[in-house]
Amino acid sequence: MNTLTAPEPQVSQPIERHRVRLGRYADPESGEARELVTVRSAGGSTLVIDRLAWTHADARLIAHLAADEPAENAHVVCEMYLADEARGRCRRVTLQDLELRPPILSRPAPRAAPPSSDAPLLDANGDSYRIRAVSDGERCRALRWTRTHHHGREEDFAVLTLREVVGALEDYEPARSLTINALAAPGGEDRPSVCGLRAELDRLDESPTLLNRGLREAVQRKVARGEMSYSQIALRCGRFKRDGRGNVSGETSWLARRIGLKPEGGETEPTPWIHTKTLALIVREGLGGSPHEIELG
Repeated sequence: MNTLTAPEPQVSQPIERHRVRLGRYADPESGEARELVTVRSAGGSTLVIDRLAWTHADARLIAHLAADEPAENAHVVCEMYLADEARGRCRRVTLQDLELRPPILSRPAPRAAPPSSDAPLLDANGDSYRIRAVSDGERCRALRWTRTHHHGREEDFAVLTLREVVGALEDYEPARSLTINALAAPGGEDRPSVCGLRAELDRLDESPTLLNRGLREAVQRKVARGEMSYSQIALRCGRFKRDGRGNVSGETSWLARRIGLKPEGGETEPTPWIHTKTLALIVREGLGGSPHEIELG
């Protein structure tokens, strides 16, 4: 779940409630020693915090783990954080983090079981997507994702990749689960080939580009609450422009293209994808959060 929240009064007192030290490192800019610790909140959750080692000041929230998560998860978060050269851009810890039960602790409703591969998925335009056996030559058949336009006949379909389906729906599920189910389904000698579908699943999982819907929603929430503007976010990411008088402002068109609000040059539709490095830049620098807090879909 996305946990980017509005700025709250900063914590001024040392945080020592149920503290466990996970690791230490030297700030590359100041040379000051910093430590990573876990702190138990009043609601039973665990905060993973980056702070100055000696004064315990400048506490930054790395992650907020639910009460029922295993303790090992804090160590995993710590290792990932230390391996990231752009660490230290997380927001400050607030009193609300320590004293209130955060939104991320409320369990989301369980997902319904994915529909069968024969049941179509529908996008916002009414087009339907489903896995079916497609002829690949005279005798070969293969399982592939297909799309049927809402105004067309069921037999008039186009063959798509799994990535194209995920992009059209702007969600990884249930298309990804349906693909896994189709690959795992038993079959005899006449079973359609699944080699292409398996390769598409591997490419989706290994791709350095992710859906930008979660990031777009996080940016829109920040702007709607008046916490910052599109221009401020772009400016904090190092993307700026000057007007005729030399005044500097954020390059909002760059941000709008990255989060899927405007199409790239030469395109007619916004892209649903964003590179992981660009996503991390916008979240850390622009929003002051952690990429792990963005729900990808």
